[in-house]
Amino acid sequence: MKGNTMRIYSAIQPTGCITIGNYIGAVKNWIALQNDNECLFSIANEHALTVRQDPEAFRERTTSFFAQFLACGLDPEKSVLYVQSNVPEHSELQWILSCMAYVGELDRMTQFKDKSRKNEDNINAGLLTYPVLMAADILLYRADLVPVGKDQKQHLELTRDLAIRFNNRFGDTFVVPEPYIPPQGAKITSLQKPTDKMSKSDPDGKATVSIIEPRDAILKKFKCAVTDCDNSIRFDPEAKPGISNLLSIYSAFSGETVEAAVQRFDGKGYGTFKMAVGETVADALAPIRERYEQYLANKDELARLMKDGAAKAHAIAAETMKDVKAKIGFVAD
Repeated sequence: MKGNTMRIYSAIQPTGCITIGNYIGAVKNWIALQNDNECLFSIANEHALTVRQDPEAFRERTTSFFAQFLACGLDPEKSVLYVQSNVPEHSELQWILSCMAYVGELDRMTQFKDKSRKNEDNINAGLLTYPVLMAADILLYRADLVPVGKDQKQHLELTRDLAIRFNNRFGDTFVVPEPYIPPQGAKITSLQKPTDKMSKSDPDGKATVSIIEPRDAILKKFKCAVTDCDNSIRFDPEAKPGISNLLSIYSAFSGETVEAAVQRFDGKGYGTFKMAVGETVADALAPIRERYEQYLANKDELARLMKDGAAKAHAIAAETMKDVKAKIGFVAD
């Protein structure tokens, strides 16, 4: 921690694409946090290995995600931006923490059960130990706060348990992290199944909108967005989940309140409304896409920024591991 600032850690897996849901729910909050805190933001490509990956596509997608971080406004001068696999201390600490975690507590993880059901042909050990790697990610940097969604709360509880368990056994070593609950933003759902969360890895291409999609593709997806047969535009997530989702998206990208948007489109048809939402999103994302293409066009600069970020993360991680190794009785190297 620097002075009175807080150290904040968060990460995102390079699967699928960074959607407008990820942008509104996570990345925009990260951009605000980096101004007044010491932040580390990682592309968690080691976590993504629990699902089979095509190596070349995986490598390209990881690089793409890093460029998207930069294009969104995450600043390598304000935050530490890096790729997880470029800092070997992550997996090194994971093994040590795995020897302190109990199979029973890992087996109880809701995400392990859910993902096992969805991937019956690939229930690998990584699915079970995934939360220990997440704990290593956080504890390695002695983070004070971790932004968490509902699906990660159980993992953060395990992280806290492991930190306390290690500290009790070997002395004060890790910061016991607290959850950071960001200001309540809009919950963005699928354009095709508006009762489901918009997911990076949704196989239905029409259900999600990437932050780097071409304008025509964005407009086409909103034109095809699922609504209902009521034809009235009002915010009612229970009765009208599709229209309510579109109102939330419009509000998030236009800066207009949902109430004002309802008045604006009162009496207008669904076609007019959906086109307006699509155009608002496309206009807002155009600068991000432009910056993204500029970063991708300069691969040398992108590689330099990735290397610099990894070096900064490594410097912090190495200090933690030096302390951990001494306390557990490893021979000094």
